[in-house]
Amino acid sequence: MAGSLDPSTWPTAAIVGLVIAAGAICLFGGFLAGRRAGRRAIALRLSALGARLGADHPPQDDGSVETALSYLEQVTGAATEAVSETSADAIRLRRSLDTLPLGLVLCDESGTVLYRNTHAERLMTSRYGDAIAAQAVTELLAAAWGGGEAERTVELYGPPRRTLNVRAALIDDGRRQLGVLAMIEDVSERRRLEEIRRDFIANVSHELKTPMGALGLLAETLVVERDAGVASRLAERIHLEAFRVSRIIDDLLDLSRLESEGTPSREPVPVVLVMAEAIERIRATADQHDIELVFDEPEANVIVFGDRRQLGSALAALLENGVAYSHPGGTVTVQAIVSEETIGVAAVEGGEDGESPAPVVQRTVRVSVADKGIGIPAKDLDRIFERFYRVDPGRARQTGGTGLGLSIARHVAQNHGGRVEVESREGEGSTFTLVLPLHAQ
Repeated sequence: MAGSLDPSTWPTAAIVGLVIAAGAICLFGGFLAGRRAGRRAIALRLSALGARLGADHPPQDDGSVETALSYLEQVTGAATEAVSETSADAIRLRRSLDTLPLGLVLCDESGTVLYRNTHAERLMTSRYGDAIAAQAVTELLAAAWGGGEAERTVELYGPPRRTLNVRAALIDDGRRQLGVLAMIEDVSERRRLEEIRRDFIANVSHELKTPMGALGLLAETLVVERDAGVASRLAERIHLEAFRVSRIIDDLLDLSRLESEGTPSREPVPVVLVMAEAIERIRATADQHDIELVFDEPEANVIVFGDRRQLGSALAALLENGVAYSHPGGTVTVQAIVSEETIGVAAVEGGEDGESPAPVVQRTVRVSVADKGIGIPAKDLDRIFERFYRVDPGRARQTGGTGLGLSIARHVAQNHGGRVEVESREGEGSTFTLVLPLHAQ
């Protein structure tokens, strides 16, 4: 905020000026101390100064300089206290505005920027994308001054890509215009979630419509089919399509349960047991696609703290993905490695000056699933954990995948305080790693 308009400075300057003036008058009063008329004039002027500075009524006029000085001291003290309170209120207001997730820009009636909170400062720096935002804010402030309100959506293509909603409104006190306020809101995450929701609804409709349409057509054909061999093949296709619908519904229910449960039940779970169970769940599918599962068994005492069922589902989803996108005759390798990673620094208590804070290290287990299949293009790496997103839709439908496995794995990892990492090169294969904190033994 402009310094000349800071409410914590101008009242104090006024008080100092008045006190100096009062002191000068007192000196002058000493010079005229022998003159009664002079003393009375000084008392009147001191009372007048106090009346200008204070809200209380001056004392009864007895012509005494001492009474007038006492009154001046009283109102000066009260004014100083009021200035301190006003300054503290102004600081609290500025700090409160800085914590808002909105950018705020305030201009006076002449168009001069009086205040920008911290969020607005970050959004309106000298970089090119933010210069566009600053220009939009300036234009909207001018438009609001003439029309009362103005609003615009600004797309910044980054990186990272962002969407800003800028709105400006006129401020008045009912009698005259006082200024214009612009509010800048970053709606990028909201837009992203809306797009994910629309894509999810469209994908669910499409994924269920395809097998349900096939079921209806196959059943209609089966009703009129007289050949026993053809009828048997039709019944087998009906069974496969029904199983596909069932898998989609089961995965949707699992994903919904993971999102609603939040923190899962906690118990010590051996990592080797989770890996073995996941491999057994996927072994039949791997044999069907001629894929060899290589199990690099970890130590038996590697323990994580979490939900055994959820962890098994997450690892099975990564294994199923590796099998689905591997070439026939290929291999999918599963292994677990214990490692340490720095997650922060510890405060130094009682240490010597200049002593560096100690790093906080967490022991984790990295359960990786590596294949040498078709790999993932770089442009798709940021989206593969979205629901129903497929790098190769045709191959996924051929293998019977639902497009929800990686989403399930990511949610399980997050529920257990971990994460899923991916490294992939198109045509060379992919490695998905489930990183989980180890249980302290």
